[in-house]
Amino acid sequence: MRSLPFILLALLPFVGGLVSCSSQVKARKPVSYRFEYGRTAMLKNGVAYAPKSAPAAVKRAIAAGNRLQGKPYKWGGGHARQNDSGYDCSGTVSYVLREAGLMKGSRPSSGYFTYGKKGEGDWITIYIRRGHVFMTIAGLRLDTGWGADRSGPRWQTRTRPGKGHVMRHPAGL
Repeated sequence: MRSLPFILLALLPFVGGLVSCSSQVKARKPVSYRFEYGRTAMLKNGVAYAPKSAPAAVKRAIAAGNRLQGKPYKWGGGHARQNDSGYDCSGTVSYVLREAGLMKGSRPSSGYFTYGKKGEGDWITIYIRRGHVFMTIAGLRLDTGWGADRSGPRWQTRTRPGKGHVMRHPAGL
């Protein structure tokens, strides 16, 4: 059985997207929006407005999220084309991070288990679980929906369960 470690090492490239959740920071509370002047984005008529004090990357991320409003949910959308006719969850997060200058290319939802830094960010937090990813930017949630609601990328203010999601954030944000 001396060859077993070598077999396991050979399989590592195939399980690279699988990261032990025990080494991650998991959300324990629901993801809720509550407006704080100068700290959180404001939502008016479906358009998000960044706080004046937000870093430039956060302002670019919010502008990118605004461009996705009204796009339909499209499985695989946002991966083959940067400007697509619709977006899935990971295509949405990839588009926003790419447009904000915080990432190159795109990732599937499982690829976000290793993105950035562990835990909640000051301005941007990415919530990942097996098969789904969404994000908050300046406290406002950008999500393609959950359960029966898969309408596409939308800013959301209603509370969503966070339990079971791993939290990551871009370095410095």
